[in-house]
Amino acid sequence: MKNTETQGDQPEFDAFAEDYDTVLNQGLKISGEDKNFFAEGRTQWLRSKLTEIGAASSRTLDFGCGTGSATPFLYKHLGSDYILGVDPSEKSLAQARAAWSGDYSVEFATPEGEHTGNFDLAFCNGVFHHIPLAERKKAVQFVYDQLKPGGVFAFWENNPWNPGTRYAMSRVPFDKDAILVWPHGARKLLTENGFSILRTDYVFFFPRLLSRLRMLEPFIHWLPFGGQYLVLCQKAK
Repeated sequence: MKNTETQGDQPEFDAFAEDYDTVLNQGLKISGEDKNFFAEGRTQWLRSKLTEIGAASSRTLDFGCGTGSATPFLYKHLGSDYILGVDPSEKSLAQARAAWSGDYSVEFATPEGEHTGNFDLAFCNGVFHHIPLAERKKAVQFVYDQLKPGGVFAFWENNPWNPGTRYAMSRVPFDKDAILVWPHGARKLLTENGFSILRTDYVFFFPRLLSRLRMLEPFIHWLPFGGQYLVLCQKAK
């Protein structure tokens, strides 16, 4: 999970909780966009794919939620009635509670807590490249257990095939030790732990400088060159 790697006994992302957005922008700014642009794009794209398959998103698990920055977009575009954000970084969770708990039906907790599960949807973004290889199976199993039968997991990751993504990550201090997740590796990890793959999409092909070309993206989502990819998968009904 994001923040799983530690510095001593402290989750790695505790050190970045207070200035996470500033640090992240060191990489994102080469695209000409900020984190909200990408959050909006991910949740809009996901909403269209959930609608196509008739999947619910009333109860949503935000896995590796960090400071909770996905929260308003999950509500806005997915229509979630309740969100549980889980993350091992207590300092990040404190930031999330301060920012979002008063405006949304959302809770933030560590994964070690008692969770009722029965979620329609699990969402993660750029989480698994921070999880040590030996712990990724356990992380997927956690998500699987939290979903109700037929629940859907939206697995977003940075695309190693995209050189711009690699360069952006090289500029972000908390990505310096990241072990990128290749799309075929993501699908293998998910299927080996009980999920059925529904689709793989690639998004964010063009920076702001080439924004006029973004109208093409819905037609080229199958090309493995977008800055991020989505593996949409489902728990057995």
